[in-house]
Amino acid sequence: MFKALSADASPEATEHWWHQRLTAGANLFLLLWFVVSLALLGFQASPLDWSTFTGWLAQPLAVILTLLLIGSTAYHFRLGLQVFTEDYVKGAGRAALLVALNFFAVAIVVWAAFSILKVAFTAAA
Repeated sequence: MFKALSADASPEATEHWWHQRLTAGANLFLLLWFVVSLALLGFQASPLDWSTFTGWLAQPLAVILTLLLIGSTAYHFRLGLQVFTEDYVKGAGRAALLVALNFFAVAIVVWAAFSILKVAFTAAA
C-alpha cells in the first residue's frame, strides 16, 4: 500500500544540513569576536560612547567581520525557518511564506550592511 522512501538523504538535504552547521560555527566565532571586541572597547573608554564605537567600526577588519556576522546570522536564520516552514506549514501558503522568508532575510542583510557601511564611512571621514 505505502512504499517506503530510501534511507539515503537527498543531496539538497545534506547540503542544507552542512550549511546550517557551518553557519552555526561561523556565528559562534564571529559573535564571540564581536562581544570580546566591544568588551575591550568598553575598558578603553568608560563609559563606551558613540564616537569610540564609530571609531572602532571605521577600522576595515571590524567592518568586514561585522558584515560577515550579519550575513552568516541572517543565512542561518533563513535556513532554520525554511526547515520549520517546510515541516509544519501545509497548503498554498507554504510557498508564499518561503518567498516572504527569503525577502525578509535579504532585506535585513541589505539594511544592516547599509547601516554598518554608513557608520563606518562617516566615522572615517
